[in-house]
Amino acid sequence: MEERNARGAISAQEPKSSVTQLTATEPAKSLPYLSGLLVLYRKEMSDHIRSRRFLIVLALIVLTSCASVYGAISGLSAASSETLENIFLKLFTTSGESIPSFTTFIALLGPFVGLTLGFDAINSERAEGTLNRLASQPIYRDAIINGKFLAGAVIIFMMVFAMGLITGAVGLLCMGIPPTAEEIGRIFVFLLFTSVYICFWLALSILFSVFCRHAATSAMLGIALWIFFALFMSLVVNIVVGIIYPASSIMTAGQLLDSYNFTLNLNRLSPYYLYSEAVSTIMDPTIRTTNLVLPQQLSGAITGYLSLGQSVLLVWPHMIGLIALTAVLFALAYIGFMKREIRS
Repeated sequence: MEERNARGAISAQEPKSSVTQLTATEPAKSLPYLSGLLVLYRKEMSDHIRSRRFLIVLALIVLTSCASVYGAISGLSAASSETLENIFLKLFTTSGESIPSFTTFIALLGPFVGLTLGFDAINSERAEGTLNRLASQPIYRDAIINGKFLAGAVIIFMMVFAMGLITGAVGLLCMGIPPTAEEIGRIFVFLLFTSVYICFWLALSILFSVFCRHAATSAMLGIALWIFFALFMSLVVNIVVGIIYPASSIMTAGQLLDSYNFTLNLNRLSPYYLYSEAVSTIMDPTIRTTNLVLPQQLSGAITGYLSLGQSVLLVWPHMIGLIALTAVLFALAYIGFMKREIRS
């Protein structure tokens, strides 16, 4: 009788212990991918922040930002004498006598930041043998490349918004004129555009790092595309337009309009042109269109400034284009990384 009672007590307790054990282990097994991704993200963030390369790039960006602010403040005396409207935005768009503006510096040096953070993301670890150690850990394989891109994107957003805040603070101390809510919104959208623009180059550098065996090769390919889009793209577009629409064959206004639209569409294939056009529209409320406006279209138009929402509507396709290009490049890098053998 006592043996039966003992067996009954044990059998009554067994379901409770199994339920308790399942409940205790269920949270640990529910998010294994997220835990591995967070570990790799923290590891990459630590590597970026402690690396000398990042400190050198950060120092370069700080120096160029300070130089652009100095040039803008020296040139704002002439701009403020004309009008005080949107004077805080001119801190980012005004150039000095020999110093480009803050937006020009970012358009030229932003790709350098993205390329620096990702040109050796995969191939350097493959060459050093650390990629095999990462793959041998109990984590998902795609968490490696996702963690690297996520860490680089967070670093870019932090750097861009920090530079924007520092530039705005210095301008506020020097000018003594606080920005309006409209100006703060435009600066925020500008910094958001800038972060997405640099993330495009980060995705491109990671793509080259996946398919190139050596870090020097991926770096050279990224720098070559950077120089091509920034300097030579417009020259190539002019040559192509000159072949398709020769100046001697343009006789009517319709042909001239077709030539202009074709030139504009070819230039918009460049991320540098997309970013420059979007930033100039956001930071200058007087720009009311990004296309050619005919005289009959201006008939009856009311002169004035565009609101922030209307300016964002004008450049919304530019933002979608940059995000789409970034997503396509990272998807190609993701597929290439998943198909490659990294344990050999």
